[in-house]
Amino acid sequence: MSDELEGKHGVQSLEIGMGILRAMADGQRSMMLKEIAAAADMPASKAHRYLVSLIRAGLVDQDPMTSRYDLGSFALSLGLVALDRLDRVRLGLNAITEMRDEINQTTALAVWGDRGPVVVRWERPRRPITVNVTTGTALELLSTAAGRVFAAWMPKKVVTPLIAEELKSAKLPPELKSRAAVEALLAEIRAQGYAATNGQHKVAGVEAVAAPVFNFKNEITMSVLVVGVQGMLDISPEGEVIKSLKRHAEALSLRLGAHGEPKLPA
Repeated sequence: MSDELEGKHGVQSLEIGMGILRAMADGQRSMMLKEIAAAADMPASKAHRYLVSLIRAGLVDQDPMTSRYDLGSFALSLGLVALDRLDRVRLGLNAITEMRDEINQTTALAVWGDRGPVVVRWERPRRPITVNVTTGTALELLSTAAGRVFAAWMPKKVVTPLIAEELKSAKLPPELKSRAAVEALLAEIRAQGYAATNGQHKVAGVEAVAAPVFNFKNEITMSVLVVGVQGMLDISPEGEVIKSLKRHAEALSLRLGAHGEPKLPA
């Protein structure tokens, strides 16, 4: 086979080996040979041959006591190097810029600060009527879309005290005056994968929607959001805005190493 042809087709054995590593990573624990073979959709004898080579390369380890396989030290080193080189905020900025170009709405990126979400960047759309977002703005948990997203997926020990403080506020709508109502709202957000202010934004006349971004631990690490003028921003579940928002949040999560179901707050 010529070099040019081989370059086009790639190396099939390497791709099969990577498929085994992917199956082991998705398993999230050490695995027996038959479990790996089933996850990689191949005979156990074939999987075993690849595992032998992966062990020699340091990508897989086998426990001599249990015969279970797990990712090896070199696989761990590769992961740590990749994480060290990965700038989550830079990737997030790219995502909100692309999203702004797609839907022509104000987009923003929020991360968790000392006492809640903070806007770190926003992108202005090309339209005469826009909503400006101030960088560095701290967002409340119950009256903003990004805040609700973080409240839905952050550890309870972190957000519970903050929610308790906000429940004392007279600014909240009547339907959010109880802890039970808040928990029902957060459960709904986790089920649909995004949060909307639904006319309850802290700023009158402003509507916003936000989606979570997860890291390699399947924990929330950022939120991407869209902000617009109430009545002029289509936030219907099947609308262009929500579809673009969820698609970019999911793609960014995958880029940051998220896999499987998001980690639920405990």
